[in-house]
Amino acid sequence: MKKGLLFSLIAAAVVLASCNKSLPNPEQITVNPSPLEKVGSKVNAEITGTFPEKKFAKKGVLVVTPVLKFEGQEVLGEPVTYVGEKAKENGKTVNYKQGGKYSQSCSFDYVPAMRKSELYLRFEARVGKKVIEIPDLKIADGVVATSELAEAKDNKTATTPDKFQRVIQELTEADIRFLIQSADLRSSETKNESVKALQAALKDAKEAENKEVSRVEVAGYASPDGGMDLNEKLAQNRQKVAANFLKKDLKKNKVAAEVLSNITAEDWDGFQRAMENSNMQDKDLVLRVLSMYSDPEEREAQIKNLSAVYATIAEEILPALRRSRLLLTVDLIGKSDEEIAALAKNDPAQLSVEELLYAASLTEDKAEKMAIYKKAADLYNDYRAWNGLGQLYFEAGNNDEALRCYQKALEIEPNNPDVNYNAGVAYMAAGDLEKAEYHLGKAAGTKANLSAAMGTLYTQKGDYAAAKKAYGENATNNAAVQQILDEDYAAASKTLDAIKEPNATTAYLKAVVGARTNDKEAVYANLKSAIAQDANLKARAAQDIEFAKFAEEAEFQAIVK
Repeated sequence: MKKGLLFSLIAAAVVLASCNKSLPNPEQITVNPSPLEKVGSKVNAEITGTFPEKKFAKKGVLVVTPVLKFEGQEVLGEPVTYVGEKAKENGKTVNYKQGGKYSQSCSFDYVPAMRKSELYLRFEARVGKKVIEIPDLKIADGVVATSELAEAKDNKTATTPDKFQRVIQELTEADIRFLIQSADLRSSETKNESVKALQAALKDAKEAENKEVSRVEVAGYASPDGGMDLNEKLAQNRQKVAANFLKKDLKKNKVAAEVLSNITAEDWDGFQRAMENSNMQDKDLVLRVLSMYSDPEEREAQIKNLSAVYATIAEEILPALRRSRLLLTVDLIGKSDEEIAALAKNDPAQLSVEELLYAASLTEDKAEKMAIYKKAADLYNDYRAWNGLGQLYFEAGNNDEALRCYQKALEIEPNNPDVNYNAGVAYMAAGDLEKAEYHLGKAAGTKANLSAAMGTLYTQKGDYAAAKKAYGENATNNAAVQQILDEDYAAASKTLDAIKEPNATTAYLKAVVGARTNDKEAVYANLKSAIAQDANLKARAAQDIEFAKFAEEAEFQAIVK
């Protein structure tokens, strides 16, 4: 932005050479941007000007140093030296007759105190051995630091949930086998180990206070040899006799439960599984037949054609498929919320890790949550407990402790996307953008809004094009910051209005949009709202160059004082 200044220090050199000429008024120096602006972690500026014709002394030497002044401090940029045609020193030569162009870049590491600062040029000028004293020349104000309002804390952390189930289902299965083409129930089969285990599970479910029979099912099967009509009848009869046997046992244990039934007339699925798990020499040949033919009769015919193989199948595979399957599902009912909450406070060691992590979800009290997560981390060293602690510390503003907890979690589960996401956001808050980018790069699949976090990262790095792409349609404070930086104030207003949980920063950004669009009422109304929610914003607003045009107005002064 042009400031309307001529390079007066050159004229100063002329004064020294010609003794009594007065200094002409400055006319032409340009600083871009002006006011200065924070981009990423830097404040950069390009300074240009003109050396007029017949003004730069042939033996003149001019050293120009940018100086950023703020709060009684100053930071120096890199100096540039210009020399006349006959000067002995090294530097950029300026022709006496033609004059020339002046250009200089400066870059400063940003600190928040620079929000209220001024950019000066400092000169060292001499002709030969004669030195000219020239005062520092102010050329720009600074620094617009709206980009730093894109904060890591605007990104919500990702919770790694517990796997607590109040009701866990226990399945017990038993097989009762039958002879070929028979549905007679043999006593030896009703006393096999699988049937005994099912009867014991049934009795235990009746006696235990925390168990309940959920489902009872009996399925009848026939092996895939013989005709369909015969096999269907066999499967039905096998299911029936097995169901009657099981109903007697239910009655004996005084369990009221419906016995569900189904049949499989030709158990080709069971046949294929048995073949796959067998050690038969030609099993691949049989499996190939199964894949080639879908018609049951064609399958059976083709397999029987493999006479040598079929004899082994009839002896080793088919007998196990002539069966009824008994299935008992028992609900194991866990502790109530009240019991879990009480034990979490008084005797957490009595809870499993899943119960303890679930207990943390039962309270909104932050201190109580933290105590539960600490106990879970101590008892079980579970990564989810460490992650939960990290979330609480981060939300409380203790970023160092948050990072410590996230690192503990990552030692256990280094590739967990939610923990990597949280660590990335915490490193962003710490200003370590390299580590933030590393961990966010490992967060694919997180339940959190990764694209919004990447947008924040790019804004903080100063890559505004990438930030805009990452934010997309996200309605967050940080997305609005990027739209303000892109000077898309209509989009920023729309985004800020769409934020579901507006806060002090939301109101402050609305005030910034008001200032940039010269809407005085929006500035004052939103600044009042922002400061009412967060008193710390009063000091920021007082120094924020975004409000420079309103700084001397009484209403603005009343808001920020």
